[in-house]
Amino acid sequence: MIKYKLACNNCKISFDSWFASSKEFEKLKKKKLLNCYSCNSLEVDKSLMAPTFINKKKNINQTSELVKYQNVKKTIKNYQKFVKDNFKYVGENFAYEARSIHYGEKKNSKGIFGNASKKDLNELKEEGINTHMIPWIEDKDN
Repeated sequence: MIKYKLACNNCKISFDSWFASSKEFEKLKKKKLLNCYSCNSLEVDKSLMAPTFINKKKNINQTSELVKYQNVKKTIKNYQKFVKDNFKYVGENFAYEARSIHYGEKKNSKGIFGNASKKDLNELKEEGINTHMIPWIEDKDN
């Protein structure tokens, strides 16, 4: 995992974000999947960060941060299990399936989940189709 300080070129705020690797950051940036949490602008870039020095006194804080991270990860995994158990996975066809349900072409007793691009999600929102993004953790231990 790598942490970057990001800066929005639109509203000029800065914020931290974690990535699996520097390549993952570049991949998300290229696909235009990075956006400012404040103004939703796609004009987000890495900014300078001060190096972190490890202090032995901070080990207690690091342990507590690890526990917090593990608790968040466990909560996300529980949400994922709930979604998998109660919703139908439609994969990359999410936008198509959501439209089919919304416009009455398909009647599903179960909700759906899957993958959609930011563009697809914006278009669905403009059409009045309510969708939500949730964090997703792959089923591998890191």
